[in-house]
Amino acid sequence: MHTAEIQALADAIVHHHSATFGARLHHDANSVELVPQPTPPALRTEPTYLAALQACSRLGFIAVDAECLAQAWQRQAERTNHFDVTHWPDDPQDFGLAGADPAQAFPACPRQLGLYGVLPTAEWVGRMARAGVPTVQLRFKSDNAAAIRAEVRAAVAAVQGTNARLFINDHWREAIDAGAYGIHVGQEDLDALAGEHLAAIHASGLRLGVSTHGYAEMVRAHAVQPSYIALGAVFPTTLKKMATAPQGVARLQAYVRLMQAYPLVAIGGIAAEQFGDIAATGVGSIAVVRALVNAPDPQAAARDLMARLPQPAQS
Repeated sequence: MHTAEIQALADAIVHHHSATFGARLHHDANSVELVPQPTPPALRTEPTYLAALQACSRLGFIAVDAECLAQAWQRQAERTNHFDVTHWPDDPQDFGLAGADPAQAFPACPRQLGLYGVLPTAEWVGRMARAGVPTVQLRFKSDNAAAIRAEVRAAVAAVQGTNARLFINDHWREAIDAGAYGIHVGQEDLDALAGEHLAAIHASGLRLGVSTHGYAEMVRAHAVQPSYIALGAVFPTTLKKMATAPQGVARLQAYVRLMQAYPLVAIGGIAAEQFGDIAATGVGSIAVVRALVNAPDPQAAARDLMARLPQPAQS
C-alpha cells in the first residue's frame, strides 16, 4: 500500500473519532486540552498499524499510547479480517490482556469501591471513615521512617469500628506490618518494586491498587493483576506534577470499556458537579482529595458526594 493510501486510512480514523478523542480545546467543564503529538518511529510495516500510529498521534495520544493503540488496531484487523475504521479498539485480547493466570492475581476487592478519599494524615482518615466514606487512602509524605510507621499504624487504628477499607499509599512494608486493607502504588513505584517485593505484598494477602495514565500503563498494570486500577488524571490537578496531560471523560470511558475486568477508580481534579458524568462511564469509584480536605464542612461534603454515587458493596 502506498503512502497516500496509508495517509487516507489515518485521515479516516481521525475523521471518525476526532469528535470523541480530538486533540483540541473544548470549552466545557468535562473536557480537557489535548494537543497533537509527533508520530513516534514505527515498529511494524503493516498499513493498518502505520495509519493508526499516525492517527492516534494526531488525536493527542503520547508516543507510548499511540504505539499501544496502533498495535491493537493491527491485532483487531487481523482477528476480524477487516479494517473497521469506526470501531475504536476495546477488546482486551487486542491489547494482549487475555490469558492471565488467576493464581497470580492479587486479592479481589469490591467492584464498587464508592467514594474514595485520598487523605494526608491518619486524623483525616479517621474523620472520613467515621463519616461513612467507604474507601480511604493514607497518602502521607515524609522522609522520616519512624513518622511513617507511626502514621500508618494510627491510620489502621483510626478505621477500626468503621466499614472503611484503608489503602496505604507507597509505604507497603509499613502497611503489611500494621495490617491495612491494601496498598496503592503509582506507576513509577510499581516499576521500582523488585519481584521479591511484589511477591511479599502478594503473600501478605493485602490488596494492591495501581495508578495508570493511559493505555500503555494500563497494560503494564495488568501484568501484575492488581486488585483495582486507578484511571487518571481525568481533569487538571495541582496536587501532583503529572507527566501526562489530563485524560478527559471520553478517554476515561474508553479505558473503562477496555479494563472492565477490574474494579476501576477515576481520579484527578474531579469536583462534585462532575460526579454524574464520571459515574456514567461505568467506573465503580471516584477518588477525591480537595473535594474533602478543602471543604468548609468535610463531613457534609462526604455525605453529598456519596449521595451522588451508587451504594458500594461491603467487603
